[in-house]
Amino acid sequence: MKIKNALLLSFLLLFVSHVSGKSIEDRLKAITGISDVEKLESDHYAEKYLVRFIQPVDHNDPSAGSFLQRIIVAHVGYDRPTIMVTEGYGAAYALRRGYQEELSRLLNANMIFVEHRYFLESTPEPCNWDYLTAENSAYDLHRVNRLFKDMYKEKWGSTGISKGGQTTCLYRAYFPDDVDFSVPYVAPLNFAKEDGRHEKFLKEVGSEQERNRIECYQTELFKRKGEMVDLLSAYCNENNLEHRISMAQLFDYCVLEYSFALWQWGADRTQIPAVESSSKELFAHLMKISGPEYFAENQLNTSFFVQAARELGYYGYDTKPFKKYLSINSTEGYLDNILLPQELVGKVEYRPALAQKVYRYLKDHDPRIIFIYGEVDPWTASRVPTFEGKTNEFIYIQPNGSHGARISTMPKAMREEIMMTLNRWLNE
Repeated sequence: MKIKNALLLSFLLLFVSHVSGKSIEDRLKAITGISDVEKLESDHYAEKYLVRFIQPVDHNDPSAGSFLQRIIVAHVGYDRPTIMVTEGYGAAYALRRGYQEELSRLLNANMIFVEHRYFLESTPEPCNWDYLTAENSAYDLHRVNRLFKDMYKEKWGSTGISKGGQTTCLYRAYFPDDVDFSVPYVAPLNFAKEDGRHEKFLKEVGSEQERNRIECYQTELFKRKGEMVDLLSAYCNENNLEHRISMAQLFDYCVLEYSFALWQWGADRTQIPAVESSSKELFAHLMKISGPEYFAENQLNTSFFVQAARELGYYGYDTKPFKKYLSINSTEGYLDNILLPQELVGKVEYRPALAQKVYRYLKDHDPRIIFIYGEVDPWTASRVPTFEGKTNEFIYIQPNGSHGARISTMPKAMREEIMMTLNRWLNE
C-alpha cells in the first residue's frame, strides 16, 4: 500500500508540475547561476539533465573570476530522497545513458552528480593551481546543495568513491548540516604526503604465499632489466607517452607500483606469471597491472596529484627488497618530482590542516556516516579510525574486497545491516 501511494504521489507531482508549465527542465532553466541545460537519455532515471553552474574560482575572492562546473541531475521524484555524488574526478562516465549510481539505485533516489573543479570541463581558464583547494571544493558543493534544496525537499545523502569519498568526508567536515547522511566508499584519510602506513600494509596483506609470489615476480623483472627497459621504451613510443625521467627509472617505478596496483584492484594472484616465463609474458603482465601511463606527463590525473601533494596525502614505496637493482637513489618526493606539473615542482608544501579537520570532525561529533572499504585494498591502510562511543559512524570492510568494494559487493548479512541503517535514517 505504501509503495502504491508513493508512486501515485510521484505521478501527481509530475502531472501538476507539467500542467502548471513548471517541468523539471523549466525549473532548472529558471535557477539563477545555471548557464545552460541539456537533456540526457537514461535507462534508469525518469529524467536526466546536464547543467552547467557558474562557480567562483575562489570563494573567498569573487574578483578571481568564475568557471562553469558540470552537474548531472537525475530525477526520480520530488517525494524521493536525493543523493549528492561528490565526484573527486571528472563526470564524463556519468553522462552515459546506462549509468546508475549505487546509492540512488538502492534508495530509489534522485541524483545530483557534481564534477570536481579542475577536472575535464570544470577546469577554470586560466588554470591557476592556487585555487585548487579542499576548502574551495567544499564551497562548490555547498553552493550546489543550496541550489537544489528548494527543488528536492526530502532527505539528502552524499557519497563518493576513492578521492570522491575523501571529498565526501571533507565536505561533511566543512558543512556538516548540508546532508542528512553520507556513504564514502574506499576513502583514505592520509596524514602526510607519503603517509607510511601503506608500505607496512603491503607486507601483511593476503597470504605469505601470495606475497612471496609477488616479490619473486618483481625480482625477476629486475633481473631482466635490460630486456625490460627495451620493451618499455618501445611500448612508450607506440603509445606516444612522454616522461621526465629515464626509461630505467621509469621501469623501476612501474615495478615498485606493481604490488600496490595489484592489491588495489584485487587482481587474481594466481595469474602472476612464473619466474621462468618469457620476458614478453612478464612484461605484458606488468603493463596490464602497472603500466607507464600512470607516470606520464600531461595526463588526466594531474589535478589529483596537485591535491594529493598539497592536502590529500598519498603513499610511498618500500625500496629495500630491490635496492641493488634500482636506477633511482630514493623514491622519496616522487610525487613532486615526476607527477606534479613542471611549474609546481618543488613549490607545493603539504598542509596537514585538512586531515586534522576531518579527523577532529569524526572524533568530536557523531555524524550519520557509513564507510565502505575492501580488506585487501592498500587504501584501507589509511582508512578512517574507529572511535569509541559512536552510534552513527559505521565502518564495513568487505572480506577479500578491493578498491571496488561497494554495498552490493558486501556479504549478505553486512549488506542487510547497511540497508537497514540507511532506511532507518530516511524514516526518522
